[in-house]
Amino acid sequence: MKLADVYQVIDAEYPKKLSDIYVKNYGAHDNSGMLVDTGDEIRGAVFSLDLSKGAIEAAKAQGANLIVTHHPAIFFPVSDLRVQDALGDRILSCIRAGIGIISMHLNLDFAPEGIDYHLAKGLGGQDVSSTYENIDGGGYGRVYDVPRQSFSEFCAHAAAEFRTERLLCYGRQGEIARVASFCGAGIDGGAVEAAKRGGADVIVSSDVKHNYICDILESGMRLLIMTHYASENYGFKKIYQNLSHKLSIPVFYHEDLFML
Repeated sequence: MKLADVYQVIDAEYPKKLSDIYVKNYGAHDNSGMLVDTGDEIRGAVFSLDLSKGAIEAAKAQGANLIVTHHPAIFFPVSDLRVQDALGDRILSCIRAGIGIISMHLNLDFAPEGIDYHLAKGLGGQDVSSTYENIDGGGYGRVYDVPRQSFSEFCAHAAAEFRTERLLCYGRQGEIARVASFCGAGIDGGAVEAAKRGGADVIVSSDVKHNYICDILESGMRLLIMTHYASENYGFKKIYQNLSHKLSIPVFYHEDLFML
């Protein structure tokens, strides 16, 4: 099985065209797809949210020569690769070890049962089918009902379900029953307005800028910020579990637990 054969299986489930459509329609940037192909037969694959040193060592330890990431291993064009540079060191380590790289970024965020979907389900979302940003075949950002509970109970559930203690919970206590969530660094002014229009009591996302924190709280909503890693590792692991049944090679999952 060559790298292109593995990619074909992944693309059938989570097509790269979702990323391409979003980039075209919204003027975004992405670099998903087959990023490093050594041409070798694939012996096994490690799934990891990032192309981290830990993921590379895990691949070597398992005898795997493919790493599949969510975040693009190479996001913007590079003019040189040097071991003195962190990115260059990782890419060169893979090439030296004969490890190929596939990255699936925005296509996984927008897939009908992708990372954003699993964030909402993990938070207790009931009907999470309606999305904020819509493209043909997928969508991102959701506003949905959750079981009625106190804000503190909601935060405690998020910490337990996503296995993270690094939560920032802003806003007054009291009951909540409606949530807006945007995986990764998904908050901008449009997202805040969509949450407000949807009647959200709480917004959940990561890497939220101070001005949006102010806007959210002054709009009467609460805000739960979790680490970028925790908000996306949860769904990426479920995607790995789905793909592990479809790939005819040994597959493994690596977590950089210090990032949770």
